[in-house]
Amino acid sequence: MGQTINPFDKDIIKVETELCGRTLSLEINRVGFRTTSSVLARYGDTVVLGTVMVSDKKVDMDYFPLSIDYEEKMYAAGKISGSRFIKREGRPSDDAVLIGRLIDRPIRPLWPKGYRHEVQGVATVLSMDPQFRPDVVAMVALSAAFSLSGAPFDGPVAGLRVGYDQEGKLAAFLPPEQLDKGGLDLVVAGTQSGVMMVEAGATEVSEEQVAEAIEFAFTTMQPAIKLQEQLIEKVDVAKQEYELNLPDESIQKTVDEWLEGKLGDDLRLPYPERNVLVQKLRDEMFDELSERLGKEQFSELRNHYHDAFQMALHKDVRKGIVEDNVRPDGRKLSEVRMLSSEVGVLPRVHGSSIFTRGITQALNIVTLAPLSYSQMVDTMEKEGERRYLHHYNAPGYTVGEVRRLGSPGRREIGHGYLAERALIPVLPAESEFPYAMRSVTEIMSQNGSTSMAATCSSCLALMDAGVPLKAPVSGIAMGLMMDDNKPYILSDIADAEDFAGDMDFKVAGTAKGITALQMDMKVHGLPVEILSQALQQGKEGRAFILEHMLQTLDSPRDTMSPYAPRVESIQINPDKIRDIIGKGGETIQKITGETGTDIDIKDDGTVMIASPDGASIEAAKHWIQTLTEEPEVGKIYVDKPVVSVMDFGAFVQIMPGKDGLVHISELSEDRVAKTSDVVKEGDKVTVKLVAIDDRGRLQLSMRAAKREQSEKSEKAG
Repeated sequence: MGQTINPFDKDIIKVETELCGRTLSLEINRVGFRTTSSVLARYGDTVVLGTVMVSDKKVDMDYFPLSIDYEEKMYAAGKISGSRFIKREGRPSDDAVLIGRLIDRPIRPLWPKGYRHEVQGVATVLSMDPQFRPDVVAMVALSAAFSLSGAPFDGPVAGLRVGYDQEGKLAAFLPPEQLDKGGLDLVVAGTQSGVMMVEAGATEVSEEQVAEAIEFAFTTMQPAIKLQEQLIEKVDVAKQEYELNLPDESIQKTVDEWLEGKLGDDLRLPYPERNVLVQKLRDEMFDELSERLGKEQFSELRNHYHDAFQMALHKDVRKGIVEDNVRPDGRKLSEVRMLSSEVGVLPRVHGSSIFTRGITQALNIVTLAPLSYSQMVDTMEKEGERRYLHHYNAPGYTVGEVRRLGSPGRREIGHGYLAERALIPVLPAESEFPYAMRSVTEIMSQNGSTSMAATCSSCLALMDAGVPLKAPVSGIAMGLMMDDNKPYILSDIADAEDFAGDMDFKVAGTAKGITALQMDMKVHGLPVEILSQALQQGKEGRAFILEHMLQTLDSPRDTMSPYAPRVESIQINPDKIRDIIGKGGETIQKITGETGTDIDIKDDGTVMIASPDGASIEAAKHWIQTLTEEPEVGKIYVDKPVVSVMDFGAFVQIMPGKDGLVHISELSEDRVAKTSDVVKEGDKVTVKLVAIDDRGRLQLSMRAAKREQSEKSEKAG
């Protein structure tokens, strides 16, 4: 018989505090007995389990093998998947992938360089209060679990999602609908000492407002950090023994000596010349060291020499910026690389553009479709449709590598979402532009900030497609290097500066304000004042790039591509929707089949009719109007059939299912003795609807119709 784990061997430990009007609690030793560490975090009715596994042995990898995942469970929201065939949770939704990245970004920099033990963190949402999103609760749960694992995690961290409440004041844990209405949806994560990560979507919010919101979030989330510290004090955490995989000092010294006199000014070259020279230097160094040490010994140490070479390059980049205010490619700190853009580059697509900044290049293609092509969303948090989608692709050739093609990874999903978020605030309303829109960025070449290139190219392609954007959007990536608490802020960073720098932040927006923001710190937290300074410099860079874009295309095109579908909308009484659909969908299938159109009907009675052919749209529109038209007092109905003749008058059908009486006195200006003297069944007559009585009966007049038509003819003459 094997041994069993007795869960009662350990006492349950629970700590709690007040955070933004609710109780936040952290609890251990209730579940997860085989994990390295696990924490149950509860906030209101939201409960998240954070579990951490840390391997005992170091693995032979040239990167830190950390993985952080966020698990959505439909049961947490009291839901069963709306899919007819698949009820079990499958691959993570894009939202789950994005939240996993959101949690990963402030946690990853807090591990020592050279740590090579496999680490896995999983946040599982067990119960969800729909009044607020559970992502920052999951961040706290995982941070606490990492802190209790004994591994060298320099936390804890916490996060907060803030926006404007109904009174226009900053608040946390707002309902999702209020975040949409308030114009700001911002997540800030950090340690006790500084901000680690910022992500935001906004409706043209100013840089000053964003800085104020960051400060508010950072201050307000501190109780969540103190609560984790309180939990850590209650637990006797066994520290893990480990060795860091750092370059040998002798190896670094050898590389530094070999590179002496070869870096500095000799390497201040534009891209791609600089990249070519760097590769040449690396190859020459490897060849010489291979001969000096012997191929077998060098092969064993090759990765260490590679890391030492990269370290020397990073130091050289920082030295040039700090001491000379000169960047690796010779630019000034606030200088943007050379820009180039064009639109209408592909003949059969609905909209296209190429945006080039230095050697970073993005080709974007926009496709328009009827609203029925919108993507259905069914996740733990959301149900509905996505009308605008941005997809981002970056194959291996874009960085000069041979790489197998596959489905998009977390990076591709994240970059696509950031560019999508930047454009959503300026998209036209559905009533104004009743189309589903798909924007696809095919990265052609990478050398820093492809997500912002995707944003710029997407904006141009949407304008090329004739999408009436409220305002054009541009984006820029900014960098930062700290030296003795002095910040050096870089506009439009390239790869070399990104790898050597202390912060990478991307900001997009219009001339009025910010629409999307993403900041990631590589140091252990930064003060808000420095972030505010970076935002202001980013504003200048965005304006410069936007000016260039508007020289290429200054406004959305007045006409769409001849290959794009045309969509027109009409409004009907919602009670008439069933008349269009018909029994078992028979009527709508007949309309679409005979007219060659796509028809989408909203619950409010909005009917969207789509087709590349205007005549087809008109035919479908007329058919629908015939089925749904309501009798209108004062309207003249021409050539309508007489369906029956009576002694007191004639019944005329003015529309399907709608008959009205023309009293014998209303048949003619002259006195009529007998109805059949004037009309017979089957005749086509012109009538005017003069009244609808309280029982819904229609009163028609041939006499009034003839009189009105005569008066119009006289006026026209």
